[in-house]
Amino acid sequence: MAESKAAGYQTQTIYQKRRTVVYDWMAREGISLAMLEDSEGRRDSSIRYLCGMPADALLFLSVDRRAVLVPWDIHIAKLYADADHLKPYADFNRQPINACVKTAELLKLAPNSRIELPAATSYPLFLKYVEALSGYDAICREDAGLARELETQRSVKDEAEIKIYRTAGKITTLIAAQIEKMLRGGKIKTETDAALFIEAECRKHGCESTSFETLAAGPARSFAIHAFPAWTAETFGGSGLSILDFGVKYGGYCTDVTLTIARSPTKAQERLIALVEKARKIVLSKIKAGYSSVDAALLVEGIFGRAHKSMPHALGHGIGLDPHETPVLRVREPGCILEKNMVLAIEPGLYDPVIGGCRLENDYLVTEDGLEALTDTGIVYL
Repeated sequence: MAESKAAGYQTQTIYQKRRTVVYDWMAREGISLAMLEDSEGRRDSSIRYLCGMPADALLFLSVDRRAVLVPWDIHIAKLYADADHLKPYADFNRQPINACVKTAELLKLAPNSRIELPAATSYPLFLKYVEALSGYDAICREDAGLARELETQRSVKDEAEIKIYRTAGKITTLIAAQIEKMLRGGKIKTETDAALFIEAECRKHGCESTSFETLAAGPARSFAIHAFPAWTAETFGGSGLSILDFGVKYGGYCTDVTLTIARSPTKAQERLIALVEKARKIVLSKIKAGYSSVDAALLVEGIFGRAHKSMPHALGHGIGLDPHETPVLRVREPGCILEKNMVLAIEPGLYDPVIGGCRLENDYLVTEDGLEALTDTGIVYL
């Protein structure tokens, strides 16, 4: 029986395997039905993680191992989604509460069964669910519910995700190299040039989009962590320090890198660059599976502190279907022990309102022996 079960598991899709982990968690928690929602105002990319539906859907998981997807666009669902049942949202008058009630009936849930609602459900909306689900025990949890369980599950990437990331990293590195070449050739002169080039180029390589709005800050604006506006018609790559923070979304997964462009830097700017490069080199030599996220952040904070500098943001963060996921590498966070197959964006940086900013960011896969670089960007000297 054990061999037969193992063989059957190998024939499952990657989405079924991921859902199996959730079903086991539901059984331990005594949850009969769990609901996830990805809609305007309540986005949850865990639906894509569990069934492949890109966006705009409800997903119901029952403890008896059935998945019911309720998509806004049934045609997209038929192309991309993996679920046991597809039910168009229009069948429920596009009302999530109605969909939840009817799905409980479809799955023949026993009276008083526990139904876990999305963690993002507001309290007034929760009361409406409770009223509609009067024959069941409706619950909504933020700290100990399914959302937290999926956050933990998604922080460690599986083989399918790692394969996607290696391709996404190569595309990101290629675009960064093209940007450097175009800067040297004078073909990128403004922040707009850089941002629009990335928008077009990522799609040429099969990406869905950029991971987030590109942040292109020329010498006059590189002092900001995240420049506002994100990009303008100002000069980019001019005398001094420029910052370009971008990523691509490939197969649903986000990359996140930052280049610093230095043209004729002053002595003060050179010292800033050298300090950031030193911090990056040291911290990358330390991080591996089993290392503390807080210790990594403390290490960089100590390097900057001894130079009477401070970094106003986290050292790094997890990435995945969202550009920011757990864990966060920050001193003032509870922290965690980094695990094999986490994917991290590590981004030491320093900023000065007079001399500008420098940030170095790349994406890495955590291994037992250290870090595997998924992207390769750095200082571009012009």
